[in-house]
Amino acid sequence: MTPYLLLFALVLGINLMPAFGPPTWTIVVLYGLNTDMPLPLLVPTAAAGAAIGRLLLAYGFRWLRNHNPRPWKKNAEAAGAALQRRTRNMVLGLGLFALSPLASAQLFEAAGLARIRLLPFTAAFFAGRIVSYSIYGAGAKGIQHTSLGDAFRDSLTSPIGIALQVVMLGLLVLLMKVDWEKRLGGGKAKRSKGK
Repeated sequence: MTPYLLLFALVLGINLMPAFGPPTWTIVVLYGLNTDMPLPLLVPTAAAGAAIGRLLLAYGFRWLRNHNPRPWKKNAEAAGAALQRRTRNMVLGLGLFALSPLASAQLFEAAGLARIRLLPFTAAFFAGRIVSYSIYGAGAKGIQHTSLGDAFRDSLTSPIGIALQVVMLGLLVLLMKVDWEKRLGGGKAKRSKGK
């Protein structure tokens, strides 16, 4: 039981990091390569740690939004309202995001700032991570005793991965500076209602 608690705590801690944490799939791969944990227990443990960590991160950013400049708060709320109005697009976007190996920290940070409903967002993330971690874990178990496993271990600290985190943080800042209310037509609707 202790190895699973350690895995859960490690993944939870990594997913609480707003940036520069290693992707959780790398932890799943490392556990798949270096332990005898069965995938039916390894994958849900990692997915639960990731989902709870990201949910707490989003709530932290929701709390921090009150300390952001007023235009940023207004822009984030407009983006969140627009996303939630288009349910079909949001479900499709969540599905693609949940299955992708891309960093999710900034997406959860934006969701927290935009006041998007976090439980459905996190549930989609959890479901997608069950699928993607199963694929990564099965691949790791398949190459566990080959030299390809050694090559993969060496590639986990890639400078490209670090650069991607920096770019994603920059995009989050740019996202908050966009006047989403104006771009998505929310301001016009409010003005016409006021007349």
